[in-house]
Amino acid sequence: MKRKRCDMEEATKKKKMTEIRSAIEELSVLSIAKTTTVTTETEATNIINLPLKPLLSFCKIIVQVLDKIGPTMAVLRQDIDQNIQRLEKMWETDPIVYSNLVEILRKEAKEGSSKKPKSCSRAALWLTRAMDFTLALMQRLVKDMSQNMQQAVEESYNLTIKPWHGWISCAAFKVALKLVPNNNTFINVLAGKDESYQMVQDDIRSLISLLIPLLSQLHSILELYEVHKLKST
Repeated sequence: MKRKRCDMEEATKKKKMTEIRSAIEELSVLSIAKTTTVTTETEATNIINLPLKPLLSFCKIIVQVLDKIGPTMAVLRQDIDQNIQRLEKMWETDPIVYSNLVEILRKEAKEGSSKKPKSCSRAALWLTRAMDFTLALMQRLVKDMSQNMQQAVEESYNLTIKPWHGWISCAAFKVALKLVPNNNTFINVLAGKDESYQMVQDDIRSLISLLIPLLSQLHSILELYEVHKLKST
């Protein structure tokens, strides 16, 4: 009886887990206490360990958040899904070696395949940019929870994704931008049941504090392997 009660409590707890809190949970596994700028391959392989599976789990949560923004993020959402699948397939070839994202980037750099259209390095790059967008949007929301949602999404996109997108993707985004929900609707779907705006704001702050050092490491490593400026193909 006691075990059944515990199982019910655990199930209730999982139901109350919002996307933001799920993201915080995944990022806690990836938490980097001290940001280190990686400048050599030795540092990248010997010092930095970026666990691939928790990173991909976090990116899947980003997809759930983007779904709440609506069709505006359809192009980015599709890219994230494809890039997650590409990295998962690489991981499946050797789960031990490729449990570290850095090993995948290192392998492709040595093979000279990093900049190919279907490379895992490109996949990691675009997932990083999706995280850049998420960070930019969350920073705008936490600064002013009542700001215009369409403007926040557009500014975040222009800052993080647009410089690397082709004109077709940019045009598609511009059209879909009109479908962004209003601020209250978006915050309400992010919040858990009976969760106040202040609680959502606190959760977003926690997410931001974990995401900033992770992105710093990712950008540092992508720059080391010279894939940080690649545009969409």
